[in-house]
Amino acid sequence: MDVVTVGPEEIRSAVSMPAAIDVVRNGFLALRRGEFEMPTRTVLRDGAFLVMSTHHRPTASAMIKTLSLNFGDRVPAIVGTVVWSELGHGRHLVADATEVTRIRTGAAAGVATDLLAPAEARTCTLIGAGGQAADQVRAVHAVRPLTELRVVDHSLERADALARALGAELSVDNVIAVADADEAVRDMDIVCCATTSTTPLFSPASLTENAHVNAIGAFRPTMRELPDELLADATVVIDEREAILEEAGEIIHALGSGAVTEDDLIELGDALAAGAGKRTGRTVFKSVGVAMQDWAVASLLAQTFLDQAR
Repeated sequence: MDVVTVGPEEIRSAVSMPAAIDVVRNGFLALRRGEFEMPTRTVLRDGAFLVMSTHHRPTASAMIKTLSLNFGDRVPAIVGTVVWSELGHGRHLVADATEVTRIRTGAAAGVATDLLAPAEARTCTLIGAGGQAADQVRAVHAVRPLTELRVVDHSLERADALARALGAELSVDNVIAVADADEAVRDMDIVCCATTSTTPLFSPASLTENAHVNAIGAFRPTMRELPDELLADATVVIDEREAILEEAGEIIHALGSGAVTEDDLIELGDALAAGAGKRTGRTVFKSVGVAMQDWAVASLLAQTFLDQAR
């Protein structure tokens, strides 16, 4: 068996954000068509270890990702491996899961933003300046070129550093770090939440009437980034129903309070198939991440690195 190992720098050079958005978008449509065998992820030590796997039937390819997560005292907080294999040959690809996870999580937000955010949206607030944060903005910028970015974090210094770095990278001149989340989201078109918060981050009253919100940070029932009032008032799109009902704290809380029902939740694949149409009012994309997204990014890596090895 031949094993091709791909590190963070190789992943970044091989996978652009627009390409990741395209392949993840196609992945959500394929998931809707039933092309993936995808068990709910295994959660160990109350979310400290995760195992995710999926099999894509048409290509007889499979992906398994293992992660360890430590948001308290480790940088990066998310580490692990992605393993790609195919029945057609014996070569395996092993990739750094930190970079794959960042890219695929950003790409899903990019897919949702492209579908749900107003076409004229150009301003974004990012809440959270951790490892997942930058790719949220990169993905939004890929589908809605930004003219203004605000970054919120419990460390204003870290927020300022990330805002300046992203402004330089993406050529966004109007960037600022803000201490207060309600102030930061006011009058903004798009809000990206990438935190491990256990309480809602802002009041719905601070949002514009047509704001789009991506919430990717909370991945356990005890975590919660969004208030019930926002979910009750918005069109709520989710990545995958079974995973959301088991893991998404804000959705579980809103269902329990009666703010939303399961019928209010629209899977992203269904929303993509239906098309954007003319949406009014607020929209929310809630994601806990599913293995198909990792498979999608890994498929790009396999095309690049395994094809070179054959």
